[in-house]
This record gives sequence, C-alpha cells and structure tokens, in this order.
Amino acid sequence: MNNSLPQAIATGVVTTALQEMSDVMELANEFSRSGYEFAVVGGPVRDLLLSRSITDLDFTTNATPQQIIELVTPWADTVWDVGIAFGTVGARRKDFQVEITTYRSEIYRDDSRKPKVIFGKTLEEDLIRRDFTINAMAVRLPELVFVDPFGGVSDLLKKIIRTPREPELSFSDDPLRMMRAARFASQLGFTPVVDVLLAATDMAQRIEIVSAERVRDEFTKLIMGEFPIIGLEILEGTKLAEHIIPELPALQLEIDEHHKHKDVYEHSLIVLQQAIDLETTHEPKCEPDLVLRLAALLHDIGKPKTRRFESGGGVSFHHHEVVGAKIARKRLTAMRYPGDLIDAVCKLTELHLRFHGYGQGQWTDSAVRRYVRDADDQLVRLHKLTRADCTTRNQRRAAILSATYDDLEQRISVLEEQEELKAIRPDLDGNDIMEILGVSAGPKVGKAYNYLLEVRLDEGPLPRDEAIRKLTQWWQSQS
Repeated sequence: MNNSLPQAIATGVVTTALQEMSDVMELANEFSRSGYEFAVVGGPVRDLLLSRSITDLDFTTNATPQQIIELVTPWADTVWDVGIAFGTVGARRKDFQVEITTYRSEIYRDDSRKPKVIFGKTLEEDLIRRDFTINAMAVRLPELVFVDPFGGVSDLLKKIIRTPREPELSFSDDPLRMMRAARFASQLGFTPVVDVLLAATDMAQRIEIVSAERVRDEFTKLIMGEFPIIGLEILEGTKLAEHIIPELPALQLEIDEHHKHKDVYEHSLIVLQQAIDLETTHEPKCEPDLVLRLAALLHDIGKPKTRRFESGGGVSFHHHEVVGAKIARKRLTAMRYPGDLIDAVCKLTELHLRFHGYGQGQWTDSAVRRYVRDADDQLVRLHKLTRADCTTRNQRRAAILSATYDDLEQRISVLEEQEELKAIRPDLDGNDIMEILGVSAGPKVGKAYNYLLEVRLDEGPLPRDEAIRKLTQWWQSQS
C-alpha cells in the first residue's frame, strides 16, 4: 500500500473489492431487508488494504446467532453452528466461505481458562473490543460505508500494532492478545507500540490462564509467519516466552569470560532464519514447514542442561542432542502438538549432530546407509537443518562444510539409485528365516531378522546364497 494513500482512497480500495463480490452483496441485502446491520470486519478488511489474498470473510451483525442461521440457510450450500456458543455461524456457498458473528466481546475471568462471551448492540462497541486497530476496521454492507473509528488505516501506513483502547484493558479481557501482537509482527513485519510492549511485559503471567491449545495455535502462526524472528524476540523481550516456552529464553547462557562458546539463543534464531531460507533455495523446495522451523528453533534446547566448563577453559555440551530431544518432547507435548509432529521434531533434534562425524567423507557406505535409515522420512528436513546449523563467520570453514554436505547428499543419491535405501530390508524375509532355520514365529525370528538387517546395512545387498550362508553361520554361533 502506498504510504501517501489517504483514507478516502483506502475506502475506495475496500469498497470496490467488496462491490465485485456478488455473493457478499446478495447476503448483505438479505440481512438489510430483514432489518439487521451487517458488516465485513477485521482481518479481511486489513488484508484488502494491504493487497493480501483472502480465503474467507468475517462478518458481524446485530442479529442473534439463531437469526443468523435463519437468514443464511437459504443463501448457503452448507451451514455449521459449531461456534454458536460464541455467537459465530459458519457457511459456505460454492468455494466461498464466511463466518458471521453477533456483535460481541470476550472476557476472561481470573479463575477460568474459558472466555465469557458478552453480546453487544452496536458495531462501534464490537470494534473497540477487538485486539488491534488494524483489525478494528469494518465496511457496512450493503451501504459500502467504511468504518475506522480508531485509526486503523493510519496504523497500517505506519506499520505499527496498537490497541483500540488501553492495552491493559484489552489484554485483561483476552490475554492471548499479547501473543497476537507478536504474531502479527511475525506475519506483517509491523512493530508494536511501546504501550503495548510495556503492558504485555507487566501482564505476561496472565497468559497462563489461556488454554494450551489456543497458545499453541498462536505460536504456530507466529513461527510460520514471514518474520518469525521478530515475533520470537517480542515474546522473549516481554517475558511471555517464560510462560509459553521457557526453554527458549533459557538458551541465553552466560558467556564465559574466554568466549569459548556462542550465544546459544542468538545461534538458534540464526539457524531458524537459515532453515527458512533453505525452504525455498535448497532442493526439494517446500512451502513454510512447521516441523523444520520448530526443529531449527529447538535443536540446541539441551545445551543449558549439559553445559560443562572443562579444566582447560573450554566449554562442552556432551550429548545435548539426546537430552534436547527429550526436553523438546516434553515441551511440545505440554503445548498439545500432535504426536507425529513431536516425533519428527525430536528425531531431527537427536540427529542434527550426526553429520559432523562425516569428516571429509570418511564414512563407509554402511555409515551412510545407517544415516538414511535413522533419518527415515525426515531425511530431507535433516539435510536442511544440518546445513542451517552452520553459523560460522569463517567463510572458508563454511564453504568446506557446505561442500562436505554436498558430497554426503551425492553419496546418498548414488546409493539410493543402486539400493533403494528408503526401503532397506534384509535379503531374507521372515518366512525365509523360519524355513531355513526350522523355527516357528516368535522372538528368535525377530532376532535373526535384525541380524540380517545389520548385515544389509553393513554390506549392502547380497546374493541369496550368501545371505543364507551368513544366517546359518550366525545361527550356529547363537547355539
């Protein structure tokens, strides 16, 4: 949006876009004919002004939830009322999705994790209860009247995040708004005003009253934003991080007097940014990847617990990758992330140092196979995380590390073509083992299978006769 754009032109931008949406105008006329107010509100208005794509629209009205259902049912292909307790009705017409909410505000009591919904009577009352001025704009429909009582357009131009009323009141009503300030900074690159930051700092502990699921969802949106480092710095600076993901500020280890180790917190943010860059620059390219980003942020989370000062003045973090995987699992579980995501992040955390044993390519083919086997379905992410973990300022060393990893990826590629590494299995299956050894199904078969798998990893594919010879030789040694 042009920085000299006056509000009158901003009004024209939004109203013109809405006027072209015939389905919207048809729905608005239905509400108007029935004597109800109707307005598009919040994020969609903001995004239209910023020329960002919108996938759905949010509306607000003075109609009650039941009246909304009665009005929208003839218009929509599908209607759902899962949010009706909060005054929200959802609907879809063709590929067009809307949410319509009765004028309302949400207020948290001191002793409850569930917000209480209070229905309002006017659009202005609804807007002043919203989180930030950039989300407190609306367009009355079908009249196409732009409503901006708190200077949202001006704040968009200034790229600032400000509350419609005192931030203390806003954050008291809904403490999650403190996280949203950091989230919108991450998504838009905007800066919260000082009053917002001070209020969030003073009230940080109140975030604990919000459910883990809502906190998780905001954190996910933050880390998936275009500028997540900005959002994370706000969480850390306001002390919100201490109540959301305390292991993050704990990475700010006291630097020893000889500077024998890096600032782990700053290192982790750099790794995160470099991992984000690799999403679109390293093949295979991908969309923003939550698993990769969480792994990059948390990969050194075990360092505070494993730090040791050595007698010669050095600092060590032995097995921090193993300890870190356990800490990451505990934190992500507490944040209510799904199990498959937690497993993936923890696997990447535990494996992120494995590459450094590669040296100048001294790994045997067996070691390369095990690397691929252990990474399993996270191999592509592990490539990107390991590359991102190089934050040295020594350009020569950085170039060597990059070339060495190129070599490892090339060796993996060659072996994959030769051996189908992603589907490594023993040369003999369970039925073969039972027939050759004359045993029935049970633990002995599993033990033999695992032996043959180790042989496969060490030596690659073998002729059937050779695999049988090794199996029988091993079986005899077991007897």
